[in-house]
Amino acid sequence: MTDTTPKPPPGLIALAWPIFIEQALHILTGVVDTFMVSHVSDDAVAALGSANQVVVLFLIVFSFFSIGASVVITHHLGAKDREGADRIAATAVGTNTWLGLIVSVAVWFFAEPMLRLLQLSDGLLVHAVPFLHLMGGTLFLEAMNFALSAVLRSHGHTREVMVVVLGQNVLNFIGNAVLLFGLFGAPEMGVVGVALSTVFSRFVACVALWILVEHHTHLKLRVADFLTFHRERLGRILHIGLPAAGENISWWAAFMVITAFTARMGDTTLAAQTYTMQIAMVMLLCSLSIGLATEIVIGRLVGAGSFDDAYAECMRSLRIGLVVTMCIATVFALLAPWLLGFFTKDPAIIATGTILLRMGLLLEPARAFNLIVINSLRAAGDARYPLYAGLISQWTIMAFGGWLLGSYFGFGLVGVWCAFLIDEWLRGLAVLHRWRKRRWLKYALRMRASAVAG
Repeated sequence: MTDTTPKPPPGLIALAWPIFIEQALHILTGVVDTFMVSHVSDDAVAALGSANQVVVLFLIVFSFFSIGASVVITHHLGAKDREGADRIAATAVGTNTWLGLIVSVAVWFFAEPMLRLLQLSDGLLVHAVPFLHLMGGTLFLEAMNFALSAVLRSHGHTREVMVVVLGQNVLNFIGNAVLLFGLFGAPEMGVVGVALSTVFSRFVACVALWILVEHHTHLKLRVADFLTFHRERLGRILHIGLPAAGENISWWAAFMVITAFTARMGDTTLAAQTYTMQIAMVMLLCSLSIGLATEIVIGRLVGAGSFDDAYAECMRSLRIGLVVTMCIATVFALLAPWLLGFFTKDPAIIATGTILLRMGLLLEPARAFNLIVINSLRAAGDARYPLYAGLISQWTIMAFGGWLLGSYFGFGLVGVWCAFLIDEWLRGLAVLHRWRKRRWLKYALRMRASAVAG
């Protein structure tokens, strides 16, 4: 007989370090793609970066079911209700699969109009359109991957997800090398080759995650789970997931608007933005991994009714995140010219990127506030406040302020990143104030009650 009794959750560090490596590997996929395509041309890099923004936007759409499901599953596990956790998991996987199929069809048919909205020149569209056709047309694989990974993480199996992503990166690197540079007699396919290798590695990762979910959680999905939609389960998932997705979509939509007017500054400026963002993404990894691990721990504590412990867990995680983030930001600031030189030899791109990365000493601590505290609020059921704060700040400070400082006053990318900095600090301090005042407690009580009721 299979033992389905919920196991005690691992500690914060035990959860966080595999998530850190997993997220690093996810970002490494983009970094490796960017590095390898940089040997083709800076135009190809700019095209790939812009097309990837469309892909990432839809990945965020998929994330709302996985985020919501992960939180609700941890509530059930904390309340020792394994059957309820399995019902939520099945609903999340089935719904995300259908959502992925719909998005894949839409991106396949409307790839070029989407890219033209980003103000790409005709020269960049040559690279970007076929890349987005392949990457976007197979997004349903990533939709399933998101949901399956969320199920594993909520059960504490963060190491298994890390191993899958590691294997996915190895396959992606090998495929890039073969198809981009024509190794072993293969055709030199440029950016299209990068897309093909990514799609293949996605497929292999999807198969591996299905196997791991069945092995570790013994979750049995039936055909009915893909054909029926349970309103109460969906409602509980969406209560957390929709605001979370809304906040993330708002950020990426604002960033895409910024990219559109950055593209008007010239292809060189756009390439500098792409290179710098790839490196900057690595800096926020510690805060992101600690935030996700904290979400799992706090979700279990809320499900168990241990609200004081949940409060203390967030504050402890935040202290750890700030110390680690500042150390990493300092290292990247010192190594900025060398890191950028790894991607390009253009002195203008390196000079601009160096300034931006050194601004990370001020930017990254603010991101730590947001990534750790917002995940804590979501785990406690208080998911709407981060959305409202994000909508106001991201569009008035980040997007409009970025245009004002970057384009209108002519400060270029430095002005844009000043707007990033102000936005992150304002939102970070706002969510910290809400956590410390414990205004999330009433939502935590409701989520606890729902989990106990099954």
